[in-house]
Amino acid sequence: MSLEAAIWNVAIFWGLTAPHEYAHAWAATRLGDDTPRREGRLTLNPLAHVDWVGTVLLPALTSLTGYGFLGWGRAVNTNPAALRGGWSGLALVALAGPLSNIILAVVLGLSYAILAGDHPRAADLAMRAMLLSLYLALFNLLPVPPLDGSKLLLALRMPAAVYAQLARYGVLLLVLGMSAGNLSGWLLSGAWRGARLILRLFV
Repeated sequence: MSLEAAIWNVAIFWGLTAPHEYAHAWAATRLGDDTPRREGRLTLNPLAHVDWVGTVLLPALTSLTGYGFLGWGRAVNTNPAALRGGWSGLALVALAGPLSNIILAVVLGLSYAILAGDHPRAADLAMRAMLLSLYLALFNLLPVPPLDGSKLLLALRMPAAVYAQLARYGVLLLVLGMSAGNLSGWLLSGAWRGARLILRLFV
């Protein structure tokens, strides 16, 4: 990928990260945990949710090297003991992030349909953002710490000690999946399928 395309990838990803993390914070607050509010995470301000390694550096490197796309925002802290539903509440908080990506993808699909005729460059950016939003939704549903899908393991009562051991190697597993496996290809294929389904609603 060219440097310009990689920069656009990082910019779009950062833009998508803020509503994703806000969705976690909003869901936790609605379920009774005020930790995100106290830590300043109940906001759409992108600076509140940036992890400079996970949101900027790693997405840029993986974009430039062609090893898929890997990145994350700064995790929203939650207290399962304060959440209604406990671990089940934590699973709902975790799912709020990927759900926000799917909702954003639908909005971006509508934007693409509106812009495609008279503003092709803006439409191309909307399409790229829609694909990346769906890619992130699928990526975050993977049951690998620290991704959102891993919280479902806790909701299914995986012992905390086992989860902690898995978390020690989570990032390594993701990097290996991207670089040595076909994880990125599977995610991109799923994103394209989702994009086609969304565009059928508007085009």
